[in-house]
Amino acid sequence: MKITVVGAGYVGLANGVLLSQKNQVTLLEIDPDKVKKINHRISPIEDPDIEDFLKTKALKLKATTHSEEAFENADYVIIATPTDYDTKSQHFDTTAVASVIRQVSKVNPEGLMVIKSTLPVGFTEKAKKQYHTDNIIYMPEFLREGKALSDNLHPWRIVVGEKSKRARALAQLWIEGAIKEEISTLYVNSREAEAIKLFANAYLALRVAFFNELDGYAEINGLDTRQIIDGIGLDPRIGNHYNNPSFGYGGYCLPKDTQQLLTNFKGTPQKIMTAIVEANSCRKDHIADRILEKNPKTVGIYRLTAKARSDNMRCGAIQGVMNRIQSKGVEVVVYEPDLTEQTFNQARVIPTFHEFQSISDVIVANRWAEELVACQHKVYTRDLFNIN
Repeated sequence: MKITVVGAGYVGLANGVLLSQKNQVTLLEIDPDKVKKINHRISPIEDPDIEDFLKTKALKLKATTHSEEAFENADYVIIATPTDYDTKSQHFDTTAVASVIRQVSKVNPEGLMVIKSTLPVGFTEKAKKQYHTDNIIYMPEFLREGKALSDNLHPWRIVVGEKSKRARALAQLWIEGAIKEEISTLYVNSREAEAIKLFANAYLALRVAFFNELDGYAEINGLDTRQIIDGIGLDPRIGNHYNNPSFGYGGYCLPKDTQQLLTNFKGTPQKIMTAIVEANSCRKDHIADRILEKNPKTVGIYRLTAKARSDNMRCGAIQGVMNRIQSKGVEVVVYEPDLTEQTFNQARVIPTFHEFQSISDVIVANRWAEELVACQHKVYTRDLFNIN
C-alpha cells in the first residue's frame, strides 16, 4: 500500500515507522529539520524503539514537506496533526485536521483518510457532510510518550470507527505491523470511537487524581503513602499499576482530552468530569503550598518534562507548580538540559546541574533521577515508585 502520514510527532512517527515495515510510507511534516533527520534515519523525538527501527530496520519510509506530492496516489492518508484544546472557544482546535481533509479531497478524492488525532465527539460525521466525502474513518490512538512505537508493536486493542469491509482491511495494516499476535480489535460507529478515546483518557486522569489525593491525605496526616497504595493494590479490581503519585497529570493528552470531554458533557448531568479537572488544579496548589512551607529563598525546578525519559515539555504538571511558587514572589530557577534559552517563564535557566543544585534551597522534582542522589536532602518529590 501507498500510505501518507501527516505529522511527525509521537503518533505520526510511530505509525509511519510501524506501517513502513510492509508498506511504502511518506511522512508529511512542515518542519524541515524533522524531515531531514527522518530521511537520515535519526529520530526527532525521544523513543528508544523508534530510534532503533530507524537505524536497524529496512523501512520503506521517506519524509517530505511537499503536500501535493505526498497526497497524490496515496491509498491511505493517516492524519496525525495536533488538536489542542482552545480555552477561549472551549473546544478542540481541529483546524489542522480540517485543512488536511480539504487538501486530500482536492488532490486525491479516492484516498481513504484515517484520522488518528483526538477529536470531539461527532467530528467525523460532521466532516463527511461538510466536505462531501465518505472517505473518512476515525481510528483512535492509545500511545504513551516514549513508548509510542512499542505500544503499536504490542497494542492492547485496535479500535476502528466504522463497521465495514474497508475498516477490516484498515485494521489489518496495523495487525500486520505488530509483533503481538492476538490483538483485540473493535469495530464501532465513529461517534463511539471518538468517545472511547476521550473516556479512556478521562479514566486515566481520574486514576492519577485519585492516587494524588490519597498521597495528599497521607502526607498531611503523617501516614506512609506507599504502604497504603501497596495494600489497596492487592485487590485485583484496583490493581498495582498506574498508581505512582505525582504533581498532577500533564503531557500531550490528558489535560486537553479531559477538558474536551467536559465540554462534550454540556447539557448532561455530571459531577466526576468536573472533579477530575478541578482535582488536577487542586493538586498543584497543594504541592506549591508544601514547598512554600519550607520558606525557601530559591526554588529549583528539576526538568520541565511531563514524564521521566521524555523530551515533551508541553503541559508538564511541574510547570503549574512553578507558576504558583513564582506568584508568591519566590525566586525560581530551572534545570532543563533540553532548553537552549537563558530564561523560561521569567525564571533563569541554569546550564549545569552542579550550579543548579548549589543555588537551590529546595529542588522540586516530579520524577526522581539518579543525579538527584547527591543532593537528595534538598529534593521535594512525591515519586514513590520511580516509574511514570
